[in-house]
Amino acid sequence: MNFKNITSKQAEPFILNKHYAHRKPSISYAFGVYINDKLKGIVTFGSPASPNLCRGVCGDEYKNNVIELNRLFLDDDLPKNTATQLLSFAFKQLKTIDNFIIISYADTGMGHTGAVYQASSFLYTGLTKARTDKFSGIGKHSRHYDKNEVEKYRSIRTSKFRYIKFIGTKTFRKNALKALNYPIMDYVKEDTHQYNIGDSEPQYLVDVETKEIINANDLKEDFRNE
Repeated sequence: MNFKNITSKQAEPFILNKHYAHRKPSISYAFGVYINDKLKGIVTFGSPASPNLCRGVCGDEYKNNVIELNRLFLDDDLPKNTATQLLSFAFKQLKTIDNFIIISYADTGMGHTGAVYQASSFLYTGLTKARTDKFSGIGKHSRHYDKNEVEKYRSIRTSKFRYIKFIGTKTFRKNALKALNYPIMDYVKEDTHQYNIGDSEPQYLVDVETKEIINANDLKEDFRNE
């Protein structure tokens, strides 16, 4: 088993075909695990979608140090502790580049609690609030929303377990930790749901007019394919 720096292009098949989100995020750094020269798992890091999130973690002073661990996927036939080994390798590589504040989320909508982050000594800082986003279609990001359309549905974003890890010099880690704006909490110990390769995250919508909760997959086929 070997761990290597990889390109975002190499990670793309795992992200689009195997990870439940089926969307490619912003990727600045990517790392992979190989068995007999075959790529078997990936982890990627990139800029968070929201500048407010970057400022919110440790304030304006550290906003440019914030990156998100935005995709992690391993094939099922890898040894149990491979994820923590891959993350350990990634952190060592990142440390040679700069000081980083890594933020990552475990999605309650997929039954995740963040066991791999707990095993990698991330700090648990609580649950994000559930909220709604503009609905732009099945499998599409809210930023693709057509402003000329009348808003009929909003997509429900489930709560997520939020984890933080500081990578860099001892001084940086000490000072950034002092500036952390989130409370550090005890880990949540629950069973983690395993999904099958190719599964998608359930997408629930709220009807803007009636407030009815709807499974996006129950919408008419012609609407889903638009």
